[in-house]
Amino acid sequence: MKKLTLFAAILMATTPTYSQDTTVIKTIDLSAAEVTGTRAPLPADKAVRLVQVLDRQAIQASSAQSVNDLLKQVAGVDVRQRGAFGIQTDISVNGGTEDQLTVLINGINISNPHTGHLTFDLPVNIDDIERIEVIEGGASRVYGCQAFSGAINIVTRTDNDNHLQAHAYGGSYGTAGANAGLTLTTSDFNNRLSGGYVRSDGGTYNDDFNKANAYWRGRYSSDHIQATIQAGLSTMNYGANTFYGTGSDSQYEENRRYLVSASAEYKGQVNIPVQLYWNRSLDHYVWMRANPEAYQNFHQTNVYGANAGANTTWTLGKTAIGIELRRENILSTRLGKELPEGEQHKVPGHNAYYKYKDGRTNLGLYLEHNILIDNATISLGLLANDNTAVTGGMRLYPGIDISWRLGQMKLFASFNQSLRTPTYTDLYYNGPGLEGNSQLKPEKSTDWHVGATFTAEGFNTQVKAFYRKGTDMIDWVKKTGETVYTTANSDIDNIGAEMLTSVDLARLLPSTPLRQLTLGYCYNFKHRVNTEQQASYASRLTFLRHKLTATLQHNVFSHLDAQWNLTLKNRHGEFDNAKTGQTQKYGTFATLDLKLTWTRPHYSLYLQANNLTDYAYYDFANIQQPGLWFMGGLKLNLGL
Repeated sequence: MKKLTLFAAILMATTPTYSQDTTVIKTIDLSAAEVTGTRAPLPADKAVRLVQVLDRQAIQASSAQSVNDLLKQVAGVDVRQRGAFGIQTDISVNGGTEDQLTVLINGINISNPHTGHLTFDLPVNIDDIERIEVIEGGASRVYGCQAFSGAINIVTRTDNDNHLQAHAYGGSYGTAGANAGLTLTTSDFNNRLSGGYVRSDGGTYNDDFNKANAYWRGRYSSDHIQATIQAGLSTMNYGANTFYGTGSDSQYEENRRYLVSASAEYKGQVNIPVQLYWNRSLDHYVWMRANPEAYQNFHQTNVYGANAGANTTWTLGKTAIGIELRRENILSTRLGKELPEGEQHKVPGHNAYYKYKDGRTNLGLYLEHNILIDNATISLGLLANDNTAVTGGMRLYPGIDISWRLGQMKLFASFNQSLRTPTYTDLYYNGPGLEGNSQLKPEKSTDWHVGATFTAEGFNTQVKAFYRKGTDMIDWVKKTGETVYTTANSDIDNIGAEMLTSVDLARLLPSTPLRQLTLGYCYNFKHRVNTEQQASYASRLTFLRHKLTATLQHNVFSHLDAQWNLTLKNRHGEFDNAKTGQTQKYGTFATLDLKLTWTRPHYSLYLQANNLTDYAYYDFANIQQPGLWFMGGLKLNLGL
């Protein structure tokens, strides 16, 4: 019987599912599996897109303490931290920006229209996660209109037994935290309830934080119906150092996020998935922590969404149709259109008023058809999109993905067009030296990808090359003679290549303590096509030109295992160093992490060290990252 190694599983309800051909997790019967990167589920061996996946095994072995830390292990992902434990981290893929990425929890879009800086304020603990799936490249026709440069889906655990998990940890800089998760199941229902808290004095000046979260997911399954409800809360308070400017090193911020969603899918001759969700984000930013009323901003965003679709198999292949509706509202002390005095809202608990408001509605209609041939799959799709904030009415965004199977090798090629509407910060932010532009055009891209995977006994590899032609890309620009930066559109091209190789050393070298070796590399180059003369661009085209990752897992002795993570980065761009007064390049640097884990059936103990070389580096201008950081912890897993 034909077999295939697989590094993915089926996502929920209305969202597309992902496949991966690179790392051995388990072997399954292809006739029973459906994993794909299309609107209509396809058999695993006919998948048409490359996806990188971090599964639970990789998560448990890693020294990561947050989702953001985990994503550092993916070569094509750029993780720019402003603090440890994922406290305000900007994440992008393949040379994009944090605003050009769609982020989902169990297929629910949680992207923030206020700013991409807040998208990764997550209500889940790292111990809640089953896997993280990363798809690189524009695919609005599959993942929604904002999937400009890629999408990341975080899939939470659905265990099949009743048990209680607990995790306590602590370490350098006064860091301490704990979380717990309870799973209760019956033949038809599965429930998981979790919560956690962590605090730290921070690794640098004014970098302290505390963070709490709570999350519940309930799932019902039968022969024809699968339904899921999830609800989450996250709250963070943190010292913001010089995050938004060097004029103050005592900035401070508070974030709150609430989310609720429900989804269901009827499975029959015609499969019918539906999805409803609501997200609310609250943000309070202070310029000077000791005197907050001197300059502070409050923002409240509410996002409402509904998706419905249908897909079926017939003589000519698999076809899917659907509709997506998403409403994005903001109330703010600074962002939006000014409200009449009688309509202004008081900020609860503060002597401030929401004086500005805006909203927009996005409607997406999609159609997709998949042609399945013996050794090839062709997926043709189209998104028709209309946004009330964008002139010109309904616009079309087509795409085509092709895969061709040649024994142990699979070839991929794709062409997709995508869009991104500006964030409310892009449109309206006004502050010292900055002025938004409410007339911004949406960003548009045309992406070409080619790639291949090869699978052999104990060995998996994938390579790809990509080219993105970006039109009306958004940046902060200051022209000669002007005193402020304002947002403006320009065209930027992005070209790159990526490689990932995984070697199952335990299979190839069974008599040694070696377990697994994974190597990844990504190259990016960005070019601004129509640079204005005598203009200064705030971004300075800062991006990762080179990123190399290496992960080695091995046994030390008995039940003690080790994992080493090496990350080498070369960041293109420069910044004005506030301390030296000189222009400083980001340059090249490397970090090395180590985690030692003693594992027994019902508990594990671990000790880890991040940035073993104690290297001082910058992800953002003038924000030096912490040096050597030690952590240790205990995990319990108790059956009920």
